Amino acid sequence: MDSEYIIEMKHITKRFPGLVANDDVSISIKKGEIYALLGENGAGKSTLMSVLFGMYEPDEGEIFIRGEKVNIVSPRHATKLGIGMVHQHFRLVSNYTVAENIILGAEPQDKLMGFIPHVNIKKANQDIAELSDKYGLKVNPTAVISDLNVSTQQRVEILKMLYRDAEILIFDEPTAVLTPQEIKFLLDIIRGLRDGGKTIIIITHKLEEIKSIADRCAILNRGKLIDVLNVPEASTEELARLMVGRDISFTSEKSEAKPGEVVLKVEGLTVCNEVGYEAVKDVSFEIHSGEIFALAGVSGNGQNELADAIAGLIKTKSGRIILNGKDLSSYSIRKRTEEGVAYIPEDRHNVGLVLGFDLKKNLSLKEYYRPKMSHNSRLDLKAMTENGERLIKDYDIRSSKGINTIVRTMSGGNQQKAIIARELELQTPLIIFMQPTRGLDIGAISNIHKQMIAERDRGAAVLLISLELDEVMDCADTIGVIFDGRINRIAKASELTIDEVGRFMMGVGNRGESA
Repeated sequence: MDSEYIIEMKHITKRFPGLVANDDVSISIKKGEIYALLGENGAGKSTLMSVLFGMYEPDEGEIFIRGEKVNIVSPRHATKLGIGMVHQHFRLVSNYTVAENIILGAEPQDKLMGFIPHVNIKKANQDIAELSDKYGLKVNPTAVISDLNVSTQQRVEILKMLYRDAEILIFDEPTAVLTPQEIKFLLDIIRGLRDGGKTIIIITHKLEEIKSIADRCAILNRGKLIDVLNVPEASTEELARLMVGRDISFTSEKSEAKPGEVVLKVEGLTVCNEVGYEAVKDVSFEIHSGEIFALAGVSGNGQNELADAIAGLIKTKSGRIILNGKDLSSYSIRKRTEEGVAYIPEDRHNVGLVLGFDLKKNLSLKEYYRPKMSHNSRLDLKAMTENGERLIKDYDIRSSKGINTIVRTMSGGNQQKAIIARELELQTPLIIFMQPTRGLDIGAISNIHKQMIAERDRGAAVLLISLELDEVMDCADTIGVIFDGRINRIAKASELTIDEVGRFMMGVGNRGESA
């Protein structure tokens, strides 16, 4: 056996009903390297690592760890073999402290009076503080999980692995929910773990992160292994082409905008967040038909509250929301939809979809009660089925059981495609895209940008809210920059440089507007 490799997965095949998630995949990973698994949403990356972590048993194939053949039957077994995994959706108990989450299942025990088992939480707090300092992870062992932001919760997940002496660390889409600043911090942490002798596997579809951090990269496409490349020798364009099976343009092709009448007019809007703090402060702007208005800003500056207020998910404190001359400020969500508001929300799980419903029902959520799909208060399942099958085909939504797939079981990228398909089919005069490409691969991002531009070209007013500065600069006709709940700059995209937008996002620069 070649001792150079700490992990060897040979001819792994994993099937689900109607889907071959991994099709005869073989990879070998060296000790002490950062190894990336790259592929589109639904390519089989997470399934392959779930096999390695003992969450699934492969239908075919063999696994060798440190040269010895193993049959990994559970995550607990994987942990004993020195394998740890940070999942895309964290597995933390929200009302427990950091330390309580980290030691769960591996509690340090003393004996009271010599025989009564007792968890020594004081020792756990001390051990975790030392571990946190050693790896630069900056967490407070006594903090409660529900009080922590996403990036700190992720550091807790990393410490859970390190506390159990994991030597092989798997990260599933680790930057999907992080801001650019948090991403940089996390990548520095991962480099530090590698330098400390750990073997790192990153599941991702973000090419720039692979180029900055990975040593080698395996590319999967629809369950098959396409290639394994030395990352320093591979170009971003080559990685993208292998991942999606075609050449990808990194900039959107769009003609000059031809703005028409004002569709959305926001006047003096003030919105409070869930704790009563003014998250949006006296904001005013206009979007014309045939225009993409992009709102740029660092996370937490009022973007979510602004989008939710326009869509009707939260009430406004003051100000007006006017669509084609009609004040919608007091309208219900359904009434706003009927007046012509489509919304692709940031939180696809809690706001965009009903996870326990099948795809057919989710694709019908905005129209099921209309004559198109309902007669005499009875659902027309045939019409819903035809609608679902058409949208699956038109928007390339991939799922194991077609329209009958329970949405919870679909990949994040395909869940997002379903929301976009449903909202764009409404052909509304206003479409709000809130973080539309978060967590998506380069091929899906390219398609969404094309769809956004096509909606603009048919005459829709498009509001794009994104933390990705490159996306804003690439797609926008007009850019507004939000900081601390106020828009501090509005200008044509052609009049702003990426550095200027970045400065305004940080609150640097003169306040005021220019059209």
